[in-house]
Amino acid sequence: MSLERPWLNSYPAGVPAEIDVNEFASVSAVFDTSVAKYRDRPAYSSFGKVLTYGETDALVEQFAAYLLGELKLKKGDRVALMMPNCLQYPVATFGVLRAGLTVVNVNPLYTARELKHQLVDSGAAVLVVVDNFGDTVQQVIADTQVKQVITTGLGDMLGAKGVLVNFVLKYIKKMVPNYSIRGAIRFNQALKLGSQHTLPKVEMDHDDVAFLQYTGGTTGVAKGAMLTNRNLVANMQQASAWISASGIEMGKEWIITALPLYHIFALTANGLVFMKFGGCNHLITNPRDMKGFVKELKSTRFTAITGVNTLFNGLLNTPGFDQVDFSSLKVTLGGGMAVQRAVAERWKKVTGVTLVEAYGLTETSPAACINPLDLAEYNGAIGLPIPSTDACVKNDDGQTLTPGDVGELCIRGPQVMKGYWQRPEETAKAIDADGWLHTGDMARMDEHGFFYIVDRKKDMILVSGFNVYPNEVEDVIAMMPGVLEVAAVGVPDDKSGEIVKVVIVKKDPNLTAEQVKEHARANLTGYKHPKIVEFRKELPKTNVGKILRRELRDAPAEQA
Repeated sequence: MSLERPWLNSYPAGVPAEIDVNEFASVSAVFDTSVAKYRDRPAYSSFGKVLTYGETDALVEQFAAYLLGELKLKKGDRVALMMPNCLQYPVATFGVLRAGLTVVNVNPLYTARELKHQLVDSGAAVLVVVDNFGDTVQQVIADTQVKQVITTGLGDMLGAKGVLVNFVLKYIKKMVPNYSIRGAIRFNQALKLGSQHTLPKVEMDHDDVAFLQYTGGTTGVAKGAMLTNRNLVANMQQASAWISASGIEMGKEWIITALPLYHIFALTANGLVFMKFGGCNHLITNPRDMKGFVKELKSTRFTAITGVNTLFNGLLNTPGFDQVDFSSLKVTLGGGMAVQRAVAERWKKVTGVTLVEAYGLTETSPAACINPLDLAEYNGAIGLPIPSTDACVKNDDGQTLTPGDVGELCIRGPQVMKGYWQRPEETAKAIDADGWLHTGDMARMDEHGFFYIVDRKKDMILVSGFNVYPNEVEDVIAMMPGVLEVAAVGVPDDKSGEIVKVVIVKKDPNLTAEQVKEHARANLTGYKHPKIVEFRKELPKTNVGKILRRELRDAPAEQA
């Protein structure tokens, strides 16, 4: 076994090679177990309001009963949730799952066009939306199959304080536009109606689709990954087994949830795994407000935080972050995009805790590889394949390569999605006949079983026949103290096919293109040098902060 899976020899003490995916029949069953164990412990915290596991459970029951008793939804119907991190999100999510229905997570920042595509493609019957985004819904709702819209204000579950929150958002910050959706009902009213119904017993099994999680919007039309109860239970079991070895204590953890729960990384890592541990999710509704975020961190004794590289970098560059009390912090987990060495080293210096990189995809629910959480320092790897997971590197002919060789990373395990919703051809392209998911990421494995992402297959830059991986160029440029953020892309060139362009957001206003080029000459071989250096005020990013290299490739230079 260890010859085929060399990573097992590198596993932290106490982490098993396999997990028991049959311990729970569904995601809902895991939630029920946590409620029984941790009923009086805090489960969610937002704007100073705390919901215990028991209180959350009662609200979940009401929402599930509303969906089945009042709306008469049938098993397998889809319910779309269009919300940032707020208390309504977990109540709605676990309510949908308890009712045997499927959650369709929607990015609230979607344009009307993107929203319409997702609602039509998923065939969602119900949509829950926060008032801030009601006008987008108003524009497209008539062109979808949605039969009931449920609206809510961010303050609606905060008690007396919520009235003030809603007032400030609408009339002072002007963040809530006027909108009108015919037949819409308020979330709290839906809960009230649900309390008048008795929830029938719903049988759920491993093959039921728990989440339709849309992905690929940056590479073409967004596709719904069908994540079953089995996929998500497996990933909870895998990540739990891994994290348990790090000194995480049942019922005692307080995790900062700044990445949106509608994104697969936060949904599973924070929303599901820490729920299984009986931890409390401290919801950050607007992490883009970095000053407010740091203020929140100063008033919270937190034990874990997850994020993407841009989030950690943003915190490190926000005044006051170095005065936060990190004495309780045990785990910092980075994923969603490559963690840069310069950011990881600074994080360790400021917080005293290693920024541990993990790797996953929407299609793997998401965790596939995680570094040991007791790493002394950042190691540049995405980690080891987690329990019950196989990983390998293949060439274009489908042959498995030996350690050290670069090829496409392929993953196989119980967390790999059922397929893409109503797209059998896309599914067949992604998952081969032997069950290997082809990730589109170029990687290598070392002799100890650690995997290293070299880059996205399609982001690779080809200079005179030599492969240049943007991550490497970005890592080198990010070492410069005058650089806040950087992205590297390939642009067409008559002589060499492509040349390297870097787009930089300055930390030091006096930073020059020549200084950047000089630094690159000192640290990179000739064909990897950026020939074009462009400065911008900000880089285009997805809603979770992943830099959109494609937009930088296609856009005309703003300032060379």
